[in-house]
Amino acid sequence: MKLTSRGRYAVTAMLDLAFHSKNGPVSLAAISARQDISLSYLEQLFAQLRRTKLVASVRGPGGGYTLNREPHSLSVGEIIGAVNENIDATKCHGKSDCRGGEKCLTHSLWQNLSDRISDFLNQISLQELMQKRDVKEVVGRQSCFKTTTKDSNIDILEMLIPKDNI
Repeated sequence: MKLTSRGRYAVTAMLDLAFHSKNGPVSLAAISARQDISLSYLEQLFAQLRRTKLVASVRGPGGGYTLNREPHSLSVGEIIGAVNENIDATKCHGKSDCRGGEKCLTHSLWQNLSDRISDFLNQISLQELMQKRDVKEVVGRQSCFKTTTKDSNIDILEMLIPKDNI
């Protein structure tokens, strides 16, 4: 069992979107810059997230993506599932044919682990993650170094030095 970068990046991007979409749509370029995730990879992920109606796209100037539901109603498990990530600890992918077409000796153990992981991830909402102090600290740090206003990056110097002194 392994949670690949696909699921991790999807959750990271959705959490970034949850934090930054309060003032309108967020571009994938902005998420890419803040989270250091390839723009083309984000485009693939957001196509899947849009198909599963977790996000909505807004076209035109100032366009980007918004959450389709409130953060409290979006679970980490739902996001991971939306990008076709499978959290399965069984060797047989839950088919019970792990040992020559038959259930193996430890199948129930690995199936129970898969079920518990799934339950755990389905119980965590984006809102819960947004309220964690360490998550807020990371968002604050990222906002200090890279922030976006209508897709243009403002570097740390512009944030710390008044424009009339530049």
